[in-house]
Amino acid sequence: MTPSQDANTPAHRSAEEIRRDFIDFFAEQVGHTIVPSSPVVPHDDPTLLFTNAGMNQFKDVFLGQGERPYKRAVDTQKCIRAGGKHNDLEDVGTDTYHHTFFEMLGNWSFGDYFKAEAIKWAWQLLTEVWGLPPERLHVTVFEGSTEDGTEPDEEAHELWLKHTSVDPENITRWGRKDNFWEMGSTGPCGPCSEIHYDGTADGNGGKLVNMDHPDVIEIWNLVFIQFNRRADGTLVPLPSKHVDTGMGFERIVRVLQNKTSNYDTDLWTPLFDAIQSHSQARPYGSSLDDPIDIAYRVIADHVRCITIALADGARPGNEGRAYVLRRILRRAVRMVHQTLGVHEPMLCKIVPAVASSLGSIFPELVTEQDTVAAIIRDEEQAFLRTLERGLALFDNAATSAKDGRISGEDAFALHDTFGFPIDLTELMSRERGLEIDRAGYEQLMESARERSRASSSDSTEMTLPADAIARLSQDGVQPTDDLPKFQTGEVESSILAIWDGSDFKDRVESGTSVGLILDNTPFYADQGGQVGDTGRYVAGDAVFHVNQTRRFGDYVLHEGTGEGLDLNTTGLASIDQEKRDRIESNHTCTHLLNLALRSTLGDDVQQKGSLVAADRLRFDFSSRSAPTSEQLATVENDVRAAIASGMDVHAADMPLDSAMKITGVRAVFGERYPDPVRVVSIGAASADLVERPEDPEWMNHSIEFCGGTHLENTSRAEDFLLIQEQGLAAGVRRVSALTGTAAREAVERGEQLSADVTEASSCEDLELANRIDVLAKRADEETLGLLAREQIKHTLESLRSRVKAARKSAAKSSKNEAVALARSISDDSEGDVIASVMEGVVERDDLLAAMDTIRGSHPDSACMLLGTDHEAGKVVMVARVPDTLIERGLKAGNWIKHVASMCGGGGGGRPDMAQAGGSKPECAQEAAVDGTNWALEQLK
Repeated sequence: MTPSQDANTPAHRSAEEIRRDFIDFFAEQVGHTIVPSSPVVPHDDPTLLFTNAGMNQFKDVFLGQGERPYKRAVDTQKCIRAGGKHNDLEDVGTDTYHHTFFEMLGNWSFGDYFKAEAIKWAWQLLTEVWGLPPERLHVTVFEGSTEDGTEPDEEAHELWLKHTSVDPENITRWGRKDNFWEMGSTGPCGPCSEIHYDGTADGNGGKLVNMDHPDVIEIWNLVFIQFNRRADGTLVPLPSKHVDTGMGFERIVRVLQNKTSNYDTDLWTPLFDAIQSHSQARPYGSSLDDPIDIAYRVIADHVRCITIALADGARPGNEGRAYVLRRILRRAVRMVHQTLGVHEPMLCKIVPAVASSLGSIFPELVTEQDTVAAIIRDEEQAFLRTLERGLALFDNAATSAKDGRISGEDAFALHDTFGFPIDLTELMSRERGLEIDRAGYEQLMESARERSRASSSDSTEMTLPADAIARLSQDGVQPTDDLPKFQTGEVESSILAIWDGSDFKDRVESGTSVGLILDNTPFYADQGGQVGDTGRYVAGDAVFHVNQTRRFGDYVLHEGTGEGLDLNTTGLASIDQEKRDRIESNHTCTHLLNLALRSTLGDDVQQKGSLVAADRLRFDFSSRSAPTSEQLATVENDVRAAIASGMDVHAADMPLDSAMKITGVRAVFGERYPDPVRVVSIGAASADLVERPEDPEWMNHSIEFCGGTHLENTSRAEDFLLIQEQGLAAGVRRVSALTGTAAREAVERGEQLSADVTEASSCEDLELANRIDVLAKRADEETLGLLAREQIKHTLESLRSRVKAARKSAAKSSKNEAVALARSISDDSEGDVIASVMEGVVERDDLLAAMDTIRGSHPDSACMLLGTDHEAGKVVMVARVPDTLIERGLKAGNWIKHVASMCGGGGGGRPDMAQAGGSKPECAQEAAVDGTNWALEQLK
């Protein structure tokens, strides 16, 4: 009997209904807050390629570095596992349950309920709401670890027996690998209980738990975060215990729809239908071995994954997550081309099916649908241009493979020349029963690799880990009050803690770098793109220099060096006000820039990132194409106009749901905002926003969620200047700019350079050629306005063209003069040897043209011409000897060596043709006479 025939299996429910069941159960029955999925592109976590688990967006809570306005949460999280430690890419298409993108349903407790409630509610949802047969559910618990002395999770075992109807025989114990969850080598961790579903025909699959059997699969993992693992490996209890559960959505849909494969559910049917429609392939048939069915699964999975990632702001490229996306996309393109026989872009045509399937829960798939399809189409077209030739090379490599192995050289050529990711070449090789010389490939890659390896600076920065934050809290250290950062540049404050990177100290020792935690501070901590403040902390004669300010949880860490400061010392904390002023100027102008870009390029412009430093600002934004010079000029002028208008800058905390209703409000997609949220508006009073949130007038104002510091009035920014615009990835652009004094100085540099270019244009062409190179170097190296630099380079190119034309004209004129002089020499010459000096003719091409003229009248004579430039101290010589005279003993190479030696030079060549140079033009006439006599002597 198959599961679908089991009398106890639940009635069919659609995937959307199943997702809604889960969320409604926890939200409505047990008081959880519904939390949206975070993007699959981690907003502020450099340790992740992609969001790969439900806990990623709550990582800061578990680390003690953040908090939420709720204690219970429920969500469905978008996840991608296609790179790094968690990588399911190789398994996709070959089995029934692996995917690169999947949804993780989860319920969470942050210091609220714990094991009993998590276990009871999980069982209630599975067996009562969804009606799964209890006898088909198997539970695992942690058996303990002798390695680190962790006790078995007897508590969970007893709670399963107490609160559920699980068969005691269906509870099994497993070790750390399967039933102990850890965030990393250090940090929060704890035991977990997994729930597995037995989908075997006879329902006796208990022995297959944790055996990767396709019919007995894990459907839910309940993680009990109760310990913190220290650097020495020891475990200490956390002050607050948390629950983190994760249910694979695709898997539970399969179970509840009584299918034997995830791909047989209604999550995939729309995608398969779209693939068939656009490829004209036969319908999907569910075979695990048939190449066409495998292609259906791979293409559907991969296009779903790519669509999700692109909609969340990722872009294909050659590094990091960008290259992972390109690899996934090219694997799918190969399947479309080679297996389904479609030789034009097709993946882009499947995007609407993905948006239709998942758009109700992830609305960005609908709003970004056109952009995503366009990016995929561009990527498909680029790979298709080289795919055929790459496949031909692979066929040759496979045919000539020795000992069943494709050479590293061929694998490297496929990657380097045709853009085949190595895992694609390996997949194609496996299809033919071959392997790749991976070591040889890696060696070639290493020797040829020009990609820079981004070196993380995190390892050198001071951090305040979760257990240190917990100690502060346990010791009663109050969170840092940093509200003064919005009000003043200095405050009197006391030292509450001194952290040296590994432990708390009582005193700041000379020569050591430490972090001070103060009771209150005017310092802004590095956050939201704005760099942290620097400054000083002074107590009596003791001075502590603050080099960096960062936030960890509720505490602000002032990192720096000094001496003579003790715990509980009271002193004056003061920021570098001049630096802060420049940062605030750049931050306020970043907001004005965001508005100007949206106004000029359209509402599709979305912020993708920013850097607000003291010396510059940088802004990344979404855009299908590069803005034109005219558009950039409009943006720059709009910001300057806003500065000149002297608008007040307002800031106020508002409830998040109310703030989201303000017309035109801007927020960074994927950023987590507190509730209440700080709203910064320029030229629009906060009270007016609260009173009239939906007023269309607000579209004309900069209104953003922002926790940074700003100018009080735009006029204090003084000036604004774009200095760079570039593409970062498909659909993402970056602009950099200056404000204030730095902008004015750059404008002045541009004006000076422009004036120097104008002055140079009046020079003679020979001098102009030398000056152009100097001016071009200045245009490249000096910090100038973007538009000024473009105009200067355009003018320099025009001047280069002028010089080139003048040189061409001069060359034509000099050649004509040389030919005219040659005719005169020809008329006055006779005999076997002609040697003559041509005053002022030093271009070799001119001498050769003159030579051709003379030989036209004297084809049987040997000819040598000596061009001279007395001012430059230069002699240029050419000689030609006909075959008849070579046979009589005269060779051009020997002849010209003899003559050149008399002119302070040397040269040589073939018997029929030779060239030379010298430095004594005053000797040329004598050398010509002597050369004539020498040549005649050689003739037999």
